[in-house]
Amino acid sequence: MADSPFRRPRTWWQSARGAARETIRLDLEAAFYFTHLIVVFKSPRPAAMVLERSQDFGTTWRPYKYFAANCSAAFGLEDDVARRGAPCTSRYSSPFPCTGGEVIYRALSPPFAAEDPYSAAAQEQLKITNLRVRLLKRQRCPCHAEGRPPAPPQLLHFAVYDFIVKGSCFCNGHADHCVPVAGFRPVKAAGVFHVVHGKCMCKHNTAGAHCQHCAPLYNDQPWQAADGKTGAPKECQSCKCNGHADTCHFDMDAWLASGNRSGGVCDNCQHNTEGQHCQRCKPGFYRDLRRPFSAPDACKPCACHPLGSATLPLGPHTFCDPSNGDCPCKPGVAGPRCDRCLLGYWGFGPYGCRPCDCARRCDPLTGDCLSGTDADWHHEVPPFQPVLNDSEPAWAWEDEQGFSALRHSGKCECKEQVLGNPKAFCGMKYTYVIKAKILSAHDKGSHAEVNVKIKKVLKSTKLKILRGKRTLYPESWTNRGCTCPILNPGLEYLVAGHEDVRSGRLVVNMKSFVQQWKSALGRRVLEILKRDCD
Repeated sequence: MADSPFRRPRTWWQSARGAARETIRLDLEAAFYFTHLIVVFKSPRPAAMVLERSQDFGTTWRPYKYFAANCSAAFGLEDDVARRGAPCTSRYSSPFPCTGGEVIYRALSPPFAAEDPYSAAAQEQLKITNLRVRLLKRQRCPCHAEGRPPAPPQLLHFAVYDFIVKGSCFCNGHADHCVPVAGFRPVKAAGVFHVVHGKCMCKHNTAGAHCQHCAPLYNDQPWQAADGKTGAPKECQSCKCNGHADTCHFDMDAWLASGNRSGGVCDNCQHNTEGQHCQRCKPGFYRDLRRPFSAPDACKPCACHPLGSATLPLGPHTFCDPSNGDCPCKPGVAGPRCDRCLLGYWGFGPYGCRPCDCARRCDPLTGDCLSGTDADWHHEVPPFQPVLNDSEPAWAWEDEQGFSALRHSGKCECKEQVLGNPKAFCGMKYTYVIKAKILSAHDKGSHAEVNVKIKKVLKSTKLKILRGKRTLYPESWTNRGCTCPILNPGLEYLVAGHEDVRSGRLVVNMKSFVQQWKSALGRRVLEILKRDCD
């Protein structure tokens, strides 16, 4: 309950004497994915208890599972021993063993199953912020009644050795590790290991404590959780803002109008740009074709003369051609900036220029007629040639393949052992070689135990190994809930490994030799042991 089950395996928590009911509650720092619970009792397991979870930090609670020696009498519910998928079970409510009895719950046990662990259905079942166990009814160990009077009822209590909760941070498939949330203060206690924190370190251009939305500049398509069934990451796609915005938002109308290709709308376009993608210069600015459009100074302010330029019909402002900076001129006015009169006009002012009263040309300032030699030639205004700034976005997906341990919890990928050179086999200096049938494998929270029936002992060194039931201890227990090398219940294997004399354990690890038993393999190994190994 409060320290390492390996460094201090015999410590426990117990309720106050005479307490008829108790509650053990775990408040998490954030929302997590809960996969399973293992409770190891020092006292007899309760005759009735309930496992509940909250998804709103303790405001409301819903049951995961009811546990009772008699489901009908305790809760009025059917027993899943009789009907598969019933909400109550009697499997873990026997008073035997009187101490060391386990209660195990797996969140994805039938009838709950999900092909995609990030789907809405999976989140409904797995996501929790709080977990509590309500211990509702004690029961006495029947052994107490044999040969001595039972202990008085007021001395009964609930007692728990270990309370192991397993799961992962809740990241919608967009992170592979997590860090403490802001303000979290870790508990400093002996033996507190393997703590999973709640703030996701997001990938795939996502953001948020649980990677639940897209990063600020990656909202061109709707956010999606990763596909835990196929492994597709479903990355957030960047908005096409031409380097003129820091954030964007998703707009459903824009998405539908584009044929479900692009819904990103850039926020607060900078550098005098505007538009859904900051793709054009603002009114009053024009595109400098000598600079790339992504440059901060690509849009230059219009340089229109305040007297010679015409104003827009709907307002008092004067704007130039956004593609080249040419200004709209008043009658009789010429030049890119509208700063002089056309040839044959004079009197530059608020109303433009007036036509000359001459057969040919006149002085642009006074209107006096001029001979051909006195005339100043003007340059014609360049023709209007609009240049579009829009750029078509690219729609490319990276073909990444992910992996979901929840989806593939039954699959192991271990390096297959091959019996090759006898010297290499002898060089491993195995201290035991046995033929064993695998009976069962047990998840103990932070390690695994494999129960076997030893059928033949080919070699033993310091430990006395007899035929019969024994436990193997795999050291290489993978995060997929299996052992390497693979040991499938019901099959027979030849196992060669090393003895841990201090603990008396038979250890299996990646250095061990494990192959499914065949008579020819047994004869070959026995021959190597006798002929080639010292």
